[in-house]
Amino acid sequence: MTAVQPPERPDESSIPDEQWEAFLREAAEDGDRNAPKEPSARARMVTRRLREQDEAVREQATEGNGRRRWRKRAAKPQPSLPPGWRTGPAWREMNGRSRRRRTVGSVIGVVLAAALALVAVRPSLLLDRLPGRDHPSRTSASLLPAETALPSGAPGAVDDAGLPTRKDPFLGSPAQRWADGADAIEVPRAKAVGWLSQADMAVALRRVKEFLVGANLDPAVLRGGQPDAALALLDPRQPGTLSGLRRSLRTPDRRHDPLQMVTRFDPAEVALVGHVVKVRGHMSFSAGAAGEVRVHADYTFVYPLVRAGAKADGGGSGDVVARTIIRRDLTVGLLDPRKWTATEGKLNIRSTAGEFYNSACGVYDGYYHPDFPDGSPSGTPATGPTVDPYDRSKSVTDDHSKGCGTVTRT
Repeated sequence: MTAVQPPERPDESSIPDEQWEAFLREAAEDGDRNAPKEPSARARMVTRRLREQDEAVREQATEGNGRRRWRKRAAKPQPSLPPGWRTGPAWREMNGRSRRRRTVGSVIGVVLAAALALVAVRPSLLLDRLPGRDHPSRTSASLLPAETALPSGAPGAVDDAGLPTRKDPFLGSPAQRWADGADAIEVPRAKAVGWLSQADMAVALRRVKEFLVGANLDPAVLRGGQPDAALALLDPRQPGTLSGLRRSLRTPDRRHDPLQMVTRFDPAEVALVGHVVKVRGHMSFSAGAAGEVRVHADYTFVYPLVRAGAKADGGGSGDVVARTIIRRDLTVGLLDPRKWTATEGKLNIRSTAGEFYNSACGVYDGYYHPDFPDGSPSGTPATGPTVDPYDRSKSVTDDHSKGCGTVTRT
């Protein structure tokens, strides 16, 4: 260790006592990790030598009358100790630690700024955690991964089985782990196929999604309104499809049933609980005939409903929730106008099939009519088989018994 020479002016050679005491207090607050370390043997030897020099200076000061005034003025003489040999870390080390603290503070500031920016973009990350706020999907943290093909079997029983309520309308349902609304309809990655380029295919897939959303998730349509956005996507040059759907919406009956493609509820009878509809399914596409690309969509929608005009009453009849479940199987053709009688950019319905669960049988008024747990079944008595509405392991178009049956759960 290189000894530090005493400064020429003792009154500027060391740290003032007030700063030194403040430093010792800070070192004590920092804990043992930053506690002052005992000087080494070499340091003690040099210190002792410098103290002896100080004593010699003081002895010389007492020999002359003029020296006493200097001694009196220096009531607290500053020892000629080299900086850093007092107890505690050297000032250079303290400055380094201070810089580290500033660095940590800067990092915390950056993280805080990023968090604030994220909350600004998605305020629900913060608002959904406020006390008293309803959580339509309590298990959103454990959502199932997106479906890419039909599963091998029906989902198992739900651990927290129970009757749904306004606060938790998907309680006891496998749909608790399904994604919400339009976000659940994930279009596959586009690529060039048939007569469509990759960019054209991406646009076509988006339009198929828009049709599914407009026909099955639009709040106004669910409340009994007209599916204008969905109708605008259909090809007017396809014989019978667009005109037939419009006719069924005007005057529905058994032969002209809009529920084959559109989901609607009678607003005088029921109302949706909140704004969340659970959805699960997948979409795919492939080349069809010459000048045709086909898009196939298979999705199940779960709608929580309460009686129209019912008010929450803390667990009474106003909190009774019914769930109606609709499965749609839709195949859409994208036709080349140079080879087909078709409108470019519009959708041609090639096939449509569906199943609905927990709705009155034999009613053809253009609305679904759910049965509530505390009520009596309505419509025609069920005579078909018992099925699990959440079982997506079989295609809707598979050969199985048709008709109105009963459900194992909703």
